[in-house]
Amino acid sequence: MTTKMLKFVSVPQKQPDKRAATARRTDFDEIYKDFATPEATEQASRCSQCGVPFCSVHCPLGNNIPDWLMLTAQGRLEEAYGVSSATNTFPEICGRICPQDRLCEGNCVIEPGFESVTIGAVERYITDTAFEKGWVKPVSPVLERSQSVAIIGAGPAGLAAADQLRAQGYKVHVYDRYDRVGGLLVYGIPGFKLEKHIVARRHQLLEEGGVVFHLGQGIGDGEGELSFADLRSRHDVVLIATGVYKSREIGGPGVGLAGIEKALDYLTASNRRSLGDTLPPEAQALDAAGKNVVVLGGGDTAMDCVRTAIRQGAKSVKCVYRRDKANMPGSAREVKNAEEEGVQFEWLAAPEAFLGEGHVSAVRAVRMKLGLPDATGRQSVEPLEGSSFTLDADLVIKALGFDPEPLPQLWGQKDLAVSRWGTLKVGQKDFMTSLPGVFAAGDIVRGASLVVWAIRDGRDAAACMHTWIQENIMATAKAEQG
Repeated sequence: MTTKMLKFVSVPQKQPDKRAATARRTDFDEIYKDFATPEATEQASRCSQCGVPFCSVHCPLGNNIPDWLMLTAQGRLEEAYGVSSATNTFPEICGRICPQDRLCEGNCVIEPGFESVTIGAVERYITDTAFEKGWVKPVSPVLERSQSVAIIGAGPAGLAAADQLRAQGYKVHVYDRYDRVGGLLVYGIPGFKLEKHIVARRHQLLEEGGVVFHLGQGIGDGEGELSFADLRSRHDVVLIATGVYKSREIGGPGVGLAGIEKALDYLTASNRRSLGDTLPPEAQALDAAGKNVVVLGGGDTAMDCVRTAIRQGAKSVKCVYRRDKANMPGSAREVKNAEEEGVQFEWLAAPEAFLGEGHVSAVRAVRMKLGLPDATGRQSVEPLEGSSFTLDADLVIKALGFDPEPLPQLWGQKDLAVSRWGTLKVGQKDFMTSLPGVFAAGDIVRGASLVVWAIRDGRDAAACMHTWIQENIMATAKAEQG
C-alpha cells in the first residue's frame, strides 16, 4: 500500500503557485492558487510514512496526516476526506490559515535538504475537492434528543462544538453579537488568507444540519441583549466560546492622539468594506489609502494589518517589532509574504512616544538589543541609549495582542471564576466553569491562540458536555426510581 510513497528523495517540495506580489497588492483575493490533482498527488507521495509521525504529534488536533496523504497519493480522495474530517471540523480552513511552518510541516522528519511534505496545501485540496464532488454533507443525527444546548460565540470553537453536539442529536442554538457566522474568521482574518465564502458555506451546512443561529444577539444586561440568566433558563447546558476581543494597550506620551487605532477595529472595518457593508462614520476613517502607516507588534495580527494597509494603497507601511526576525511570533511564511508585497520591517525597535498636534504625525522609537533569557527561556529586550529615531505616521495600528473581556461583570455573574489573566477557569478534564452546567472553550479559556486550538477545544468541550448531560439524565432517573 505504500508503493506510491517515500518519493521525497526524487520529487522536490512544491508549494502551490503564489500570485505575483504586484498583482496581489491590488485586491483581497487569496494569494495561493489551488493544487491541481497531479500536483496534490505528487506532493502527497513525498510522505515517508514514518513510524512516529511528528506531524500528527505536533498538530493540536492530532490529525492522521500520513494516512490521508497516502490515500491522496493513491487517488482515494473520498476516503482521504473521511480520514481528514474525522479529527478536524474545518480542514479547508486550517489548510489555509494554520502556521504549518510552526506545526505539522515544521516538525516533518524528512531530512533538511529534501524539505518537509506540503501538508497544508494538500489538506486544503482534499476538502475543497470534497465540496466540489458533493461528499460534504450536513450532519444527520441518528437520534434526536430533547436536551437543548446554548453556545455563546460563532467563532471556530463555538462552531466546532455546535457540529459535534448536533451530531449527538441535541438541539443546538448558537448566539453571536455579530451579524455573520465565523467570528474572527470573518472579521479578523483578511480575505487574502481566507476568503469569506469558505466560512459562509460552513454556516450553511450547519444550518442545514439543524443548528439554529441567533445572530446580532449580544449577551448581557444592555438594551437589546439577552441576559445570561435568561439564556441559562432556556437551555439545559451552556458553552461560552466568546473568544478574546479586548485589545492590549500601549502607554507613552501622545498615545491618545487621533489616528492611533486598534488592530481589530481596523481589520473589522476592512473586512466589512470587502463584504460590501456600509460603515459607520467612525469606521470610514480606518483606511490606509495614501497614508504613512506604522503597525506595532510582531504576531499574525500585525502581519494581517500591514498586508491590508498595502492593499488599501498606503503611501508607506512599516512594522515596528521590539525583537529580531528570528524571535518574531508570527508565521515566517506570512513575514515573507509581507516583505514581498512591500512592507518594511523595523526590527529591534520599540515606540517611546507619539508625535503630533491633535492627530498623530510620527512615531518616535528607540532601538533595542536582546539581553539574557527570562524564566520562559525567551531573551529579554533592553533599549539602546541614544538610539531614538522617528518614523512618519498618519495612521498607527496597535497589534499587541488581545485579552479577555470581563465577562463576570458584563453578565452580572460574580460567581463565574476567572484566572489572574481574566480568562475563564475550567476543569482540566471537563471544561466546566465554576457555574454548574456552564462550560467554556477556546480563547476565552486558553487566551489568544490559534484557530486550530480553538477547534480542538470546541470538540473536546462538546464531548465533555455530552458526558455531563447523559450522567445527569441517569442520575435523575435513579433518583426518581428511588
